Amino acid sequence: MRRLLPVPRLRLGRIERYVLVQQARSLLVALGVISALIMLIDFVEISRGVGSDVDLSGVRILGLMLLKSPQVILQLLPFVFLFGTLGAFVALNRRSELIAMRAAGVSAWRFVLPAAGAAFLFGVVTVTALGPAASWADGLFQRERARLSGSVAGAGPQQAVWLREGDDARQMVIRAERQDRSNGRLLGVSFFVYANDGTGVRTFSERIDAATATLSNGRWRLTDAVGAQAGQRAVRYATLDLLSSLADDEAFERFARPQSTPFWSLPAQITRVNDAGFSSTAYRLRLQQLLATPLMFAAMSILAAAFSLRLMRLGDLAKMSAAAVVLGFGFFFVNQAASAFGSAEVIPPWLAAWLPPLLTALAAFTLLFYTEDG
Repeated sequence: MRRLLPVPRLRLGRIERYVLVQQARSLLVALGVISALIMLIDFVEISRGVGSDVDLSGVRILGLMLLKSPQVILQLLPFVFLFGTLGAFVALNRRSELIAMRAAGVSAWRFVLPAAGAAFLFGVVTVTALGPAASWADGLFQRERARLSGSVAGAGPQQAVWLREGDDARQMVIRAERQDRSNGRLLGVSFFVYANDGTGVRTFSERIDAATATLSNGRWRLTDAVGAQAGQRAVRYATLDLLSSLADDEAFERFARPQSTPFWSLPAQITRVNDAGFSSTAYRLRLQQLLATPLMFAAMSILAAAFSLRLMRLGDLAKMSAAAVVLGFGFFFVNQAASAFGSAEVIPPWLAAWLPPLLTALAAFTLLFYTEDG
């Protein structure tokens, strides 16, 4: 009777668990320092910005700060993993614990990879749970700031409202002189209808002017309307219904910022923006950046660990700290430059999002291989 070989199980030993605990403590310290700085800056910015226009109490400013800061903190989490992991491994080296592990024949991969795996899992949680909550809070902050500043979703009650919607067969540009949110209507509205041919060329088809337009159940209900097609006489309508692809509340809202759009809503938002005839580059870039977030967290953890191992062997803490700071700012500028190129459509959004974490991961593995295997 043949004997089956046991299947190896992925288990964390005492060394791995101990290193993970030390990393978690250092990450909490780094997160606390960065969060405190961000919230202090946001508190001052809100008090000078919104607080200068409206008389707000300190508690109200604090509430607005708590809505705005989480989104910024999540954007700076790569720095938390860089400096937090670096601090954890430097502390282990200063206590000679890593030296003892290495002397006992424990490979650096044994305690670096679990740390990177934990960072990757936290990145998944950030994208799927923490990110949507922060996006919701940021959207609420934007709406509250607009309300306090005397505007609603970027268009005041006396400002013209512009909308655009449509599909592959038809596009409509809508202009209203003002809006009546209490009754859900656009007043003094004009519809400019364009027909799309198979090649994507749009030609003007019809203009419809109406006293009011109400969006309900996927239809625009126009009253006291006058429509005229190209080369035809004008026709009057007491009421006229036009099919619409907008939701009922979108007649008074602009498209949410990419940063204010939750991860789970980005695919549908991209479809909406494309159907309306706008460029969805910023939303596609945001989606790809979120998908690349777990890889970035893991890469930053590996790079910080390998960086600390390499320079601690040389015994130069000052150079190590300076190099870590330079590395952090280097990542920031590379990421910002890639985002700018992606937003300008110089490079595809997926490349702009994945290039910084891939470069960071390659640099981390190269340095770790060189440190571990010489």
